[in-house]
Amino acid sequence: MTRLLALLLIVLGLVRPAAAHELRPAYLELAESKPGHFAVLWKVPAAGDRRLGLYLKLPASCRNITEPVAAIENAAHFERWQVSCEGGLKGQVITIDGLSSTLTDVLARISWADGAVEVKRLTPEQPSLVLEGAQTGWEVARTYFMLGVEHILGGIDHLLFVLALMLLIRDPWMLVKTITAFTLAHSITLTGAALGYLSLPQAPVEAVIALSIAFVARELVLMKPGERRLSEAYPWTVAFAFGLLHGFGFAGALEEIGLPHADVALALLTFNLGVEAGQLVFVAVMIILYRAAAAMTSFSPAPLRTAMAYGIGAAAVYWLLTRLGAFVT
Repeated sequence: MTRLLALLLIVLGLVRPAAAHELRPAYLELAESKPGHFAVLWKVPAAGDRRLGLYLKLPASCRNITEPVAAIENAAHFERWQVSCEGGLKGQVITIDGLSSTLTDVLARISWADGAVEVKRLTPEQPSLVLEGAQTGWEVARTYFMLGVEHILGGIDHLLFVLALMLLIRDPWMLVKTITAFTLAHSITLTGAALGYLSLPQAPVEAVIALSIAFVARELVLMKPGERRLSEAYPWTVAFAFGLLHGFGFAGALEEIGLPHADVALALLTFNLGVEAGQLVFVAVMIILYRAAAAMTSFSPAPLRTAMAYGIGAAAVYWLLTRLGAFVT
């Protein structure tokens, strides 16, 4: 029983925000309006009035045209200002001071006056980058694939929905079909929204995503032997319907990043593949944890399933209320 409780705490611990170390990424945007002139947006994770100690270091050839204007918005510290860089920034190095001592990443998006777009990741291991002015197809694919993986593994609400489906379905083949339906559905809306064909306001979408998790958790709690509820009889239908909404959630993250004009299809495809790869990693880890617990001790899965359903449902209701509150205000 001790091992089962430990497993439960590990899973439910996913819903807690990181306390000792900040895991949310920072975001840098450099928008060139004319050669050598850039609008700078620098967003750093914050808790209240305290911000993460990350600082942008531009080349010595850059000087401020305007002073940085700072603000705290949505648990992030924003700074906006204008710079002029003699000779431009192509071939120059930018560095994020303080990044090497954190666990977070920095997403950098540079839009050039000629229409080219670069999207790069800076990590604690590589806190500097050279601006090239363009990206190869391989660089675009690698960057957007990793962004997709990181987004799904950081999207605890999406992962808890997948976990609830895993707890709900006993038949392995039906689980495969259900996860496939969820994948197909959110791929459709992610693609449509990213290309501008579909659109929904992000705030209500996030609230309904929380509601979808609460719904599946409720179905888990109400499961009875010999009685098949809608989600048990047609789980792939439920997964597909809610997957369409989850796709809009993924699209919201991709909208912040933007797509490179020259490689829209490649970036979209690899971001989607990254999301699916991260999802499969999560499913595999949950299966391994379950089998490890089963091998270490004899237990009935029903009490554990019920306890996890209540935990997932509680997290979903909390998200629903906070997102509705943010939407109303």
